[in-house]
Amino acid sequence: MNMQELIVQDEYVYKEETLLTVLKTSRFFSGDGFVVYDCKGQLVFRFDSYGPNTRDKEELVLMNTNGRSLLTLRKKKPSLHQRWEGFKGERKDGDKPIFNVRRSSIIARSRTTVAVEVHDNPNMEYLIEGCFPQRCCKIFNATKKLVAEIRRKVDPTTSVMLGKEVFMLCVQPDFDVSFAMGLVLVLDQINGENFFDNGTTETSVHPTTED
Repeated sequence: MNMQELIVQDEYVYKEETLLTVLKTSRFFSGDGFVVYDCKGQLVFRFDSYGPNTRDKEELVLMNTNGRSLLTLRKKKPSLHQRWEGFKGERKDGDKPIFNVRRSSIIARSRTTVAVEVHDNPNMEYLIEGCFPQRCCKIFNATKKLVAEIRRKVDPTTSVMLGKEVFMLCVQPDFDVSFAMGLVLVLDQINGENFFDNGTTETSVHPTTED
């Protein structure tokens, strides 16, 4: 019997493994963003954050190709553990979050553990382990089953590993792809505020052999 997973948007739950290419944009400008493509090169999601204080941005909105809000993520303050709350669609005043994300521990300078708690179901939780700066993270559900993975992208024609601004998000069947991408946005924000960013992890994690 398969354990039920948290679903944010039903239309992004698929019966087969989904491989997405995530491209981080505007790396050298006053904003950060992501565009996400499927294996056929079709745009699936987008996220833009522009302004003078992008790292202080307290609310993130994941959108579909038409600009519809799928998931809103809001930073909870004050928070010693960088806690974020997730809301379905576009958040309105009075809305209750459906899940929250918090950094639970730093295992080493390069590796972090992030916990995801579902508000209406304490038995449904997720754990993210790995090193996001190196694009090497795994997301597990409460039964320790792998439901999604972030990993480096390799050019299939040259077998050369691409830069960290482009990476793979691999989502297992029956797991909400929009939820998985929302977690990527939070990991990017948490990473941007942590001391182990900006090159301190270059030698700590190597690509997995399964690539």
